[in-house]
Amino acid sequence: MANYQFLGEYEVKVDTKNRIALPAALRKQLDGIDQFVISRALDHCLNFYPIDAWRDVEAELNKLNPFIKKERDFARFVRGGATEVSLDGQGRILLPKRLMNYAEISGEMIILGNGTLFEMWDLAIYEESLSIDPEDFSALAEEVMYSEPEKESAPVDPAIVVPMVRR
Repeated sequence: MANYQFLGEYEVKVDTKNRIALPAALRKQLDGIDQFVISRALDHCLNFYPIDAWRDVEAELNKLNPFIKKERDFARFVRGGATEVSLDGQGRILLPKRLMNYAEISGEMIILGNGTLFEMWDLAIYEESLSIDPEDFSALAEEVMYSEPEKESAPVDPAIVVPMVRR
């Protein structure tokens, strides 16, 4: 199981041949990895996985039942268009045109670390996704990150427990 903790935001430009140069700080986090998979993501962006992290995704997708429509559709969405890419000698990758169209990536994009993967966004779409009201974000954070601690019951001493008898 891949164990990455990628982080950071990196603005990059797409060249006329649909290539992007990965910034040195991002490549440093990759620590020599040069094989990746790019796939559609759920939020109108692309997911960019080191190949071993993609294999973990594949293992989870393989658990889905192809005879259940929603599971088949989900696997098709994630796998559809998934493309293996490699870094070239200049630290660049070629973005698949079909995936770029899906995410509406044009000239400027942002790559951001998100745990075991990087997300690739069109810069304008990403900026729009961040335009959440601070109070709304606070409520979201509370809902997602906070859960009531379970109340622990006091240990019961069997010597003082009085059994209930029904008559």
